[in-house]
Amino acid sequence: MSLHTILGAGGMIANELVPILLANKENIRIVARHPKQQMGLDAVAADLENYEQTLFAIKGSSIVYLLVGLEYDSKIWADKWPLIMTNTINACKATGAKLIFFDNVYMYGKVEGYMTEETPFRPCSKKGMIRAAIAKQLLQEMANGSLQALIARSADFYGTKSIRTSFANTMVFSNLSKGKTAQWLVNAKTPHAFTYVPDAAKALYLLAKDATAYGQTWHLPTQSNPLTGEAFVAIAAQAMHQKIKVTVLSKFMVRLAGLFVKPIKESYEMMYQNDAPYLFDSSKFEQHFGIKPTSYEAGIEATAKLYL
Repeated sequence: MSLHTILGAGGMIANELVPILLANKENIRIVARHPKQQMGLDAVAADLENYEQTLFAIKGSSIVYLLVGLEYDSKIWADKWPLIMTNTINACKATGAKLIFFDNVYMYGKVEGYMTEETPFRPCSKKGMIRAAIAKQLLQEMANGSLQALIARSADFYGTKSIRTSFANTMVFSNLSKGKTAQWLVNAKTPHAFTYVPDAAKALYLLAKDATAYGQTWHLPTQSNPLTGEAFVAIAAQAMHQKIKVTVLSKFMVRLAGLFVKPIKESYEMMYQNDAPYLFDSSKFEQHFGIKPTSYEAGIEATAKLYL
């Protein structure tokens, strides 16, 4: 019987994926430095920066999901991501496990038009360069046939209360739930794509079970024609019975706040994603699986209910 192993248990995607695996009666192993015991799940404590611990955590696995979320710090990413990717690749090769890497779009850099699976890597940030390097490392292993793997790539997220790094959740839903004015980054009049987290988790399982999906990069289902910040906030505010009002934080304001709050300082180099249209194409996935992503209206309303 197959064993699905989640590296990075306790994160937002992992928390959405576990119930899907349980519903499909899969055997599940959750791996983290300090995994929380869950009924019926095999919980393994491992430091993925240590190869022997990574190998121990992966042994016996059919499919491994690399869902690790590191602290939002370029130096930490530069130190840890190459090691984590190398250990995970080598452990999967040693055990014959298939690997699914949950990725972001930082390696693309600033893109005019829609980001697709064929968009070239032109990172314009420190974090983007790190993500480009580990993605290229995995793509090389996939190309030379030494590993069955795939890359599942997402736009910015929204859709659960556990997301700490989504500005939509922290600046829109969380603020509105406290009776505060919603905030947006840089430009609220430009369209910005968001992947609905429950859609992303369902998509990972579909990819995992499809033998033809391996050896490829996939953009996870995300509605095309994204909303502007103003339209996003309007739907959220209505659903949460709050005033439709948004405060836009300029790049200067973000830089100033970054002098006092390190995560904000770390986010400054990514502001290029917010001052122009941020467009994400998932038509490859939608056509292959015959699935449409959750609409922004439905996703925003469902997320708003979590905060009421």
